[in-house]
Amino acid sequence: MSAAISLRNVVKAYKRGKESVPVLHGLSLEIPAGQFVSLMGPSGSGKTTILNLVGGLDHANSGEVIVGGEHLETLSGGQLTKWRAGHVGFIFQFYNLMPMLSAAGNVELPLLLTNLSKSERARRVEVALEIVGLKDRASHKPGEMSGGQQQRVGIARAIVADPPLLLCDEPTGDLDRATADEILSLLQQLNRQHKKTILMVTHDPKAADHASRQLETDKGQLFERAALVKA
Repeated sequence: MSAAISLRNVVKAYKRGKESVPVLHGLSLEIPAGQFVSLMGPSGSGKTTILNLVGGLDHANSGEVIVGGEHLETLSGGQLTKWRAGHVGFIFQFYNLMPMLSAAGNVELPLLLTNLSKSERARRVEVALEIVGLKDRASHKPGEMSGGQQQRVGIARAIVADPPLLLCDEPTGDLDRATADEILSLLQQLNRQHKKTILMVTHDPKAADHASRQLETDKGQLFERAALVKA
């Protein structure tokens, strides 16, 4: 199985005034295509930094970040924007929906950057909303939906362009346990039935248990955790 994500000897530090704060120390990671991986660890241990590097939102100080065969460190800002549009779907803790747009309007947003026709965009939006179980809520605005439904809209927006990779930053952090489990089951479905590679940052061990592989960051390094996969 080919690697969807490959980090090779990645070093990352942030500037804080005149001080350099190291976050990742020569970190290496291989994630095969089609794997569902959770990433846990204490605050400041580098979880979100890894997510941002893989999504092309940040650059390593040194090392290689290869996603879907693309060496991200060699791409310009414009090239990265174009690459992200077709290859990565982002799912956030707080949904980041536009309150004045309907569910369908929010899901369509990533497609407005493409050359797809209006009818093709509408077809893709319908398919994405059907996958997340919200086809009947297409005309509802975020304020008319529950937190779980809003997160489903966020997931539909992430998959509408059919990217091979989903990056999830605390996707259930704002949800109650029952709703969180529904969202996590949906992510499992996207992984198993739609073959999406998923990298999910979470503080929640129960959320991490839904992944097929569990990693933990500590002091800028990665460790494997024993995974308990829910059916």
